[in-house]
Amino acid sequence: MDRNEAKTIVENVRAEAAKRLVGQEQLITDMFMAFIAGGHVLVEGVPGLAKTLAIKTLTEILGLDFKRIQFTPDLLPADVTGTLIYEQNKGSFSVRKGPIFANVILADEVNRAPAKVQSAMLEAMEEKQVTIGEETYKLPEPFFVLATQNPVEQEGTYNLPEAELDRFIMKLNVSYPSAENEVNIVKTCGKAATVAVSTVLKAGDIEELRKLYDSVNCDDKIVEYIVSILNVTRADNSKKQSRSFAASVAKSNDITRYIHFGASPRAGIAMLQCAKVRALFEGRDFVLPEDVKAVACNVLRHRLVLSYEAAADNVTSDEIISRILDFIPLP
Repeated sequence: MDRNEAKTIVENVRAEAAKRLVGQEQLITDMFMAFIAGGHVLVEGVPGLAKTLAIKTLTEILGLDFKRIQFTPDLLPADVTGTLIYEQNKGSFSVRKGPIFANVILADEVNRAPAKVQSAMLEAMEEKQVTIGEETYKLPEPFFVLATQNPVEQEGTYNLPEAELDRFIMKLNVSYPSAENEVNIVKTCGKAATVAVSTVLKAGDIEELRKLYDSVNCDDKIVEYIVSILNVTRADNSKKQSRSFAASVAKSNDITRYIHFGASPRAGIAMLQCAKVRALFEGRDFVLPEDVKAVACNVLRHRLVLSYEAAADNVTSDEIISRILDFIPLP
């Protein structure tokens, strides 16, 4: 597979998704980008914006095994990972695997599950394995978690641990559609889910796409640019940087006072991964600064812990990231 074939696959994925979804081209592209990069995605939006439909549609287009888990406050880890069943006729225990054993997992309303379930999800997302009893079982490859949460209703929800949030390569915000798109959505009368879509990928295409993504070149200057972005989010690190960088941090004092904790090195790895996939989607074998800027908000918005001052001034993570990108010079 060459870069032109990869670009054609991306265009075909968008075209198939458009048969069902109106105005969600970027959402599909971003989820596919995370899938090729090997990360998981957190999708946030109010009910009724076709988050679940978009996830199920992408799974059908990719031709992968799909399971949906509806997270609730009374959910147990065994409901997700599986459990040991005693077979009386054999006098022994057997393993009954849970819904986590699939290629694509829709973790619907993931923030409604208690800490024990989040712990089991963390092992699955990071290690791509689960522990049942005393045995550890590998999850299918590829393994991709697409989690949704509702930003409005907070009753009966739990804040996701920062460690788990950091395992999501992207957080995608789904907003209300434009008036023109909403007219087309309403015309479907809710029948969009019944529209047939075709599988775009053939056997081995996922592995080939990931090999191409690994071969995309990234200059050291781009990597330094990524690290500069991360360092600005860490106000306490300014003393450790060079004079030129310290000057940049001084200019950003009105930004860093809104950040309680900044992004980790894992965020830099995620930015590089997503920038390389975006370059591949554009038909290039090298990363441009524009690729980094295009993925920065999706990669960083859930990794910044904002201060009380940010809440008081009604400042969002996206606004902070945009201002950081504005004043850091391009390589």
